[in-house]
Amino acid sequence: MDMKLEVVVVPVSDVERAKEFYTALGWRLDADVATGEDFRVVQVTPPGSPASVIFGTSVTDQAPGSARGLHLIVDDIDAAHDELNRRGAEPSEVFHDAGGVFHHAGTDARVPGPDPQRSSYGSFLSFSDPDGNGWMLQEVTTRLPGRLDHASTAFASTEDLVGALRRAAAAHGEHEARTGAEDPDWPDWYARYMVAEQAGTELPT
Repeated sequence: MDMKLEVVVVPVSDVERAKEFYTALGWRLDADVATGEDFRVVQVTPPGSPASVIFGTSVTDQAPGSARGLHLIVDDIDAAHDELNRRGAEPSEVFHDAGGVFHHAGTDARVPGPDPQRSSYGSFLSFSDPDGNGWMLQEVTTRLPGRLDHASTAFASTEDLVGALRRAAAAHGEHEARTGAEDPDWPDWYARYMVAEQAGTELPT
């Protein structure tokens, strides 16, 4: 049975303030429903995300600002930093972890700058909402094997698809240089490359 994470509940003290903050980040407002003064549900969705965020009145008994370790995945951590900064989120500087596997809790073992090898999964930044709920951005450019179903390739946005096409085009240019011949079946090669890249399986050469 598939079990897909679809909603994360974030505890906030001021619903209007939280709504203004998250929509200012460019997150889509999906719903704002109240059945009275004591119950209100607001749902927002980060761009390209299959999962949404809910906050409101009487939707959780967690203390406002107590959520930590909420991760958003991006394919360009520097561009994400610039966008968050422009939208008023006041993100941390990009960093990587001294251990090189994941990141420690809080600010322990943070090393300034992206991962030196720019390894997928290795670069981060953090930001908080007005209540102090802690978000983390992680740069993922190539998925580890098994992390995606190769039979259900999908792109979350036009920008993601364009990026995948550009990477496939660059790799295909190297392929043609190695073979010394023009490849008339380049659409098939592109498709195999893009599916394999997203699924984390062996890339065509």
